[in-house]
Amino acid sequence: MNYVIYPENFEHKLGFDKIRELVAAQCLSSLGREQVEAIRFSADATVVAEELEQTGEFVRILQGERAFPANYFIDVRPTLSRIRPEGTFADELELFDLKRSLQTIVDITRFFRPVDKSDDAQPEYPVLAAMAGRVPVFPQLVRDIDAILDRYGRTKDSASAELARIRRDMSAVSGSISRNLQTILRSAQAEGWVDRDTAPTMRDGRLVIPVAPAFKRRIRGIVHDESATGKTVYIEPEAVVEANNRIRELEAEERREIVRILTAFTDVLRPLVPDIIQSYEFLAVIDFIRAKARFAESIGAIVTLPQNEPLIDWQEAVHPLLLLAHRKAGKTVVPLDLSLDRDRRLLIISGPNAGGKSVCLKTVGLLQYMLQCGIPIPLHEHSRTGIFERIFIDIGDEQSIENDLSTYSSHLTNMKYFV
Repeated sequence: MNYVIYPENFEHKLGFDKIRELVAAQCLSSLGREQVEAIRFSADATVVAEELEQTGEFVRILQGERAFPANYFIDVRPTLSRIRPEGTFADELELFDLKRSLQTIVDITRFFRPVDKSDDAQPEYPVLAAMAGRVPVFPQLVRDIDAILDRYGRTKDSASAELARIRRDMSAVSGSISRNLQTILRSAQAEGWVDRDTAPTMRDGRLVIPVAPAFKRRIRGIVHDESATGKTVYIEPEAVVEANNRIRELEAEERREIVRILTAFTDVLRPLVPDIIQSYEFLAVIDFIRAKARFAESIGAIVTLPQNEPLIDWQEAVHPLLLLAHRKAGKTVVPLDLSLDRDRRLLIISGPNAGGKSVCLKTVGLLQYMLQCGIPIPLHEHSRTGIFERIFIDIGDEQSIENDLSTYSSHLTNMKYFV
């Protein structure tokens, strides 16, 4: 449906840019923040009502006893885009993020199913449940990743027989290195070449013994490093050099096998990417709706579904930004009662300077705009709301030296556009 908003800096003049920031701050991920950036005014009463109902249901979720699954809202779309070419693969961290966020999507869709398992059971949140029911989920993919990665996101030994063999060999060689080093270290301690509390350490991926420079020739081996003060040198004893080399070889084998496992899994994942992207679009919308609901709670907003006509019948309307600012200062906001419809189309407000006239105008413009962007607004529950196809504002001094317009001329220019 066509609509007209005037002027171009409408959102800034009314403070809706601040509303965007506050809603974005409630998002759990970049997925939701992108949705906040994409907020658009709508003059379609059906669209507005649906968005308000979604948010209203989520407000009830926030106030309910069941915890909503909101742990891993992770944007993996860059990974899914990167692995589209054949031969590429998702690394362990990327796969771990994919698994956790896919599990979150599965958990969310389960959350919206009826708690009562009977055939005629109705969902507690029907609008959101209808959304969730259309989302592709991948529990088998989650299980497949679980078979590869442990709970810390590291490739399991059981991911392949070859990887299990490599890690057994690594463990055996590491054990022999440790035993040999301990033998050499005890001997060096007995000779007084190293302190009693000295222990083997790691330098450049190789186990070494810290020794004072005066005794470095007493232990046959390779000097790998020395401390910044020069008071300690790190020696790899000759007896463990070959074993350390073997460890390096096994580490390279391990990495190659992990890459092979990840590449093979990515080949299975790749054809599913378009459907998986749909799941993350759902996660983005849920993050956005949740953020709107949390913001609505913070300003005491209610969900009032608009009638498909130009109508303002508001009781106890308050400016949300003023409300938040006054709350911080421990002050209260004086609410507004306003009524405008097809028969009563004009409202003239007069009064002294600093009497609240501009605040009243901005409150009306901002709340109506928020409403038609699908964001609940702070009103009394007996209020009625409507839909407007055109919103024009002329608030404040738009005098421009460059354009040689007086304040009065600026107002006339706006009025000409309105007419």
